[in-house]
Amino acid sequence: MPVRLGAALVAEFTGSFALTFIGIMAIHQAPAMPPGVGLLAVALAHALILSVMVTACMPTSGGHINPAITLGFLITGKIKPVAAVAYIVLQLLGGVVAALAVYAVFGGGTGAIQVVAAGTPSVATGVGSGTALLCEIIATFFLSFAVWGTAADPRARNVGGFAIGLTIAADILAVGPITGASMNPQRSFGPTLIASLIEGAGGTTVWTNHWIYWAGPILGACAAAVIYQLALWPSDPKRGIDPGAVDVPSTQRP
Repeated sequence: MPVRLGAALVAEFTGSFALTFIGIMAIHQAPAMPPGVGLLAVALAHALILSVMVTACMPTSGGHINPAITLGFLITGKIKPVAAVAYIVLQLLGGVVAALAVYAVFGGGTGAIQVVAAGTPSVATGVGSGTALLCEIIATFFLSFAVWGTAADPRARNVGGFAIGLTIAADILAVGPITGASMNPQRSFGPTLIASLIEGAGGTTVWTNHWIYWAGPILGACAAAVIYQLALWPSDPKRGIDPGAVDVPSTQRP
């Protein structure tokens, strides 16, 4: 049965909401854990929720849940421009609503917005913007490559979002202490927007390094998409063979 764009957008919103909500809440709980355990718990929480949501959203939207991943499909001609833009808008909206939900869970006020702000990926003290950008590019490259190799490629075995979730966990364990390992513009945008809009969050300072969480993931994801398309994708230009990505619904493909 053809998948309507509306159904795909509901899936992308839901998956993005879940990732951002669980991510913020897990980061909030981490400081109360023994040293070293907190980072592992945050990595596990992000990995589990993304694995589940990607798998749940695959039948309808493909389970992108990340504007950078969607852009990778767009520049390689795997998704219609209108569908790609709609995906990105709903992904960002899911992150914003998730940040608002966390704010409501903690009763509003300064304490609640501090939870939201603390759950926003940020560059560690003493780390330069160039280093942070490079970390986000590399981490997102790994994530995007995993998406293409385990979900998009028609030859891939059906492992759901498991491999993608494992990549998220590995990236967070590796670069989480440096940049928070966002790898996803919507994961950073929602909490940053809410933290900047509600009084007591530090005003515009939360936006200082925000560009890194757009530039890094987009560059990393698009690089992986182009490399996979050119070198590994099962296509034959001479014979006009170029299969569509499995995690882009057929009705949303060009």
